[in-house]
Amino acid sequence: MASKLSACIIAMNEEDRIADCIRSLDFCDEVLVVDSHSTDRTREVAADLGARVIERDWPGHVAQKEFTIRQAKNDWVLCLDADERVSPALREEILAAGRNFFTAAPGWQMPRMSWYLGKWIRHGTWYPDLQLRLFDRRRGRWTGMNPHDRVEIDGRPLRFRHEIRHYPYRSISEHLHTIDNYTSIMARELHARGKRASVLDLFTHPLGRFLKFYVLEAGFLDGWRGLLLACLAAHYAQMKYAKLFIAGMERPQR
Repeated sequence: MASKLSACIIAMNEEDRIADCIRSLDFCDEVLVVDSHSTDRTREVAADLGARVIERDWPGHVAQKEFTIRQAKNDWVLCLDADERVSPALREEILAAGRNFFTAAPGWQMPRMSWYLGKWIRHGTWYPDLQLRLFDRRRGRWTGMNPHDRVEIDGRPLRFRHEIRHYPYRSISEHLHTIDNYTSIMARELHARGKRASVLDLFTHPLGRFLKFYVLEAGFLDGWRGLLLACLAAHYAQMKYAKLFIAGMERPQR
């Protein structure tokens, strides 16, 4: 006997990536995909591979992931995005914990290793990038600030050694588009919570992000990719605070 486990995935227009994600979860007792009205074959591909598919409007990252775990058939859930895969070694760790009914902790963290422009990134703030993705939904929940969701559990998590494999961007153009989208969401969320930005923030936060990624977290060891990612981390910070600064300067419409 072992604890039943539900895999939970959110998706939209992931026809080219959803199959590999689901196949990496074939050891789970259920695979549940919540799709936000994809215009490609995401739902059909997922269903053909045996996943249970729910179509639902997009309420934001946190709300969609929380909805998904509450629709699962089992209390123990393993949450992935469509661009993530469970590595074979991590699979074995999860199976071993499940044979003991996951009794050692209310949840488990695992490192996440990302593939970027033809190479695994092993330094900077991209690694080990610990993610709490396996947990008991009776003692855990999705929270955070959109678009940066996170899991909170009642108690201390344990940690698996092996990683989730992450394929976040198909191209640098997609990366830049995501930065533009995410920083707009972040600026709106921060502004709604009463946060404001100063001109100084436009300089200090990007510089801090670059130094943290490239120097403090040894991003330089990933060569030109590390340098590029450090620059894009700085760009992310600058866009977020620029949009927040502009939002604070705008006068409300009468």
